[in-house]
Amino acid sequence: MPLSRSTSFAHNTLSIIMGGGQGTRLFPLTSERSKPAVPLAGKYRLVDIPISNCLNSGLNKIFLLTQFNSASLHRHISQSFKFDHFSNGFVEILAAEQTFASTSWYQGTADAVRKNLMHFKNSNFDYALILSGDQLYAMDFREVLQTHIENSADLTIATIPVPKSEATALGLMQVNRERRITRFAEKPKDPALLESFQIPRSSYPEFGITRDEDLYLASMGIYVFTREVLFDLLDNNLTDFGKHIIPGAIDSRRVFSYIYQGYWEDIGTIRSFFEANLDQAAEHPRFSFFQPPVFTRPRFLPASKINSAAIDHAIIADGCILNHCRVQHSVIGVRATLGEGSLVNRVVMMGSDYFDTTERCNRPENRGIPLGVGRNTRIDNAIIDKNARIGENCILSPAGKAENVDHPLYYVRDGILVIPKHAVIPHGTVI
Repeated sequence: MPLSRSTSFAHNTLSIIMGGGQGTRLFPLTSERSKPAVPLAGKYRLVDIPISNCLNSGLNKIFLLTQFNSASLHRHISQSFKFDHFSNGFVEILAAEQTFASTSWYQGTADAVRKNLMHFKNSNFDYALILSGDQLYAMDFREVLQTHIENSADLTIATIPVPKSEATALGLMQVNRERRITRFAEKPKDPALLESFQIPRSSYPEFGITRDEDLYLASMGIYVFTREVLFDLLDNNLTDFGKHIIPGAIDSRRVFSYIYQGYWEDIGTIRSFFEANLDQAAEHPRFSFFQPPVFTRPRFLPASKINSAAIDHAIIADGCILNHCRVQHSVIGVRATLGEGSLVNRVVMMGSDYFDTTERCNRPENRGIPLGVGRNTRIDNAIIDKNARIGENCILSPAGKAENVDHPLYYVRDGILVIPKHAVIPHGTVI
């Protein structure tokens, strides 16, 4: 769809990014941080994706609503997204707060927006773009906005065709030939109800679908509201957009679908997070960090140093030192170190927040074990969170263990070994 050059909707749009709930399905990665602050692809954070999509779409008035474990997210935003005094752009954090009108925390997505309406009303905008802070995709929001305007819509919902195996975990839409939404079901489990939402094969050409499989139209959790409609729909005590606001709006408002055909991943579980990261090490990853660019915190780190290492399909971030080791199908994060003779295979290593020193390494709690992976240590199918210290001659793998395990030194989630942040794994440990 060609974008209209005469419209100024990009300047009249307010972007509102949801900072996420407790993130229990991403535990232990969310034990000390919120979901949007979880590191991604070696040097990014999940929240960089929606912010970059906004900036690449010419939308630079961005609010981020936060609540749980938000300190690292706040720090990342303050260090990453700074605008000059003349652009009128901003990324502003709105943390959950108690007021005379409300003493409760955010109860859901709609409740979070409602409790910040006093801030939004002070902004000059015609459209509100509501986004999730924990999804991986690249979208030009100008196309969504133009679709919204051309349809004279009150609400536009970005949707994506998904196979039956994914449909029961998402909110499903049914649309007519004009792509107006006529029905909605939140995570339908009943087979008959699910079947009734299947997209007719005859509609595939007009929807631009070329895949030869049964598909369902799922909500991406991306919404465009016209200003006054947003205020009207939130004039109640309903707490969630997907469960409450949208089903009621379909019958009373002009609600349309924008059908997106590209890559989209909801980073909701350890397995989805692990696979999305490892996909970056593939020869042709499904999501590109190259174009359009993804913005993040600028770090003044040296280039990575590779000393006779064997590297096969890997992402190596800035400031790493790889000594006579092997890296296979892995993502190595900033400031990571791998010792001589070590092997990492299908590993997401988040790296470190700082370079190690002898004084820090010799503190009693660190047991003299340096940051990173020690000599002659082998790690398979694992996520290593930041600032982990893994000793020499260790073997770390989830092989032979249950799908979910809690241990003082590690966790297993979705069959993937997770070494938590600041962990210290003694020399010779076999997991």
